[in-house]
Amino acid sequence: MGRGRQKAKHTKVARELKYFSPATNYSELERELASGHLSEEDRWADLADKYNVDDEDSEDDDK
Repeated sequence: MGRGRQKAKHTKVARELKYFSPATNYSELERELASGHLSEEDRWADLADKYNVDDEDSEDDDK
């Protein structure tokens, strides 16, 4: 029977999140974007090469 109160709370939280508009600090954003690394390597490339496995089905698996 307590589902109504729970649903109302979730609806209230969802509405607050939907319409929440934080103040944007444009100078901080500009500083962050200006200090970005343009030639950044892919951090996960070595792991992708290490764990990359082809998942090809063999002909015996079809039977």
